[in-house]
Amino acid sequence: MSRRKGQNPKLLIGTRSDGSEYFYFQYWLDVAGEDERKRRREIVGPVKTKLGGLTRTEAEARKMKFLADLNNRFLVLPTSKMFSDAVKHYRDVFAPRMLRDSTFSTADGHLKNHLEPDWKDVPVDSITIETVNDWAWKKKREGLSWVTIKNVLRTMQRVLSASSKSRTVLFSQDGLAIPERDKLQMKINSRKHVSYSWEQALRIEEQVQKLETVGQARKDMYSTMFLLAAASGLRIGELLALRSDDIDFDAGYHPS
Repeated sequence: MSRRKGQNPKLLIGTRSDGSEYFYFQYWLDVAGEDERKRRREIVGPVKTKLGGLTRTEAEARKMKFLADLNNRFLVLPTSKMFSDAVKHYRDVFAPRMLRDSTFSTADGHLKNHLEPDWKDVPVDSITIETVNDWAWKKKREGLSWVTIKNVLRTMQRVLSASSKSRTVLFSQDGLAIPERDKLQMKINSRKHVSYSWEQALRIEEQVQKLETVGQARKDMYSTMFLLAAASGLRIGELLALRSDDIDFDAGYHPS
């Protein structure tokens, strides 16, 4: 058994230094080569606020799924693989087959500048959301932005999954201890990154209407999409997900 049979630990709420709250629980886990079971801690996710997060019911469901999956696992002996081994496989095997040169160049920069200096001799089994959070806050104190930190961690996840037979990683970015105010600022900044202005959208719309190989219905659809994107700041995924029920046509336009 990889956990105590029938254990159902209580869902708890922790508070980080910035005041944000998160759900977590503790459970017992068998460890290879040791007689005593070890106490482990699992972070479920942030407590629901106006900016998002989990309700207690949702957190409880995630906890039970985690325990059910844990109970069905076989005891796995710790691996001797180091992060440097995963990096070597990523560079020598995965990248030449799967990545474009430009993509690998960016990832290799993340590895050389941020990941290898800190993680090179760390066993892969020791890479958890707790150790990742400690590293992330270290890099934040060194001056890296949360956006850069998350991009570097995406590279780390790809390196780990590329060398894993199951293609899974050992941590999720959902558990990153990013202060809510910083999350909100990242959302605001992403909204400011508009790829084109209203004037540019009008010029694009004019060129779309001149296309000879596209029917009028398709021209109107493309034109509307470009204009709506420029006016609203919606991302392409949000635009394509819109339905007629999402728009209040009766409200119309009321200039301020």
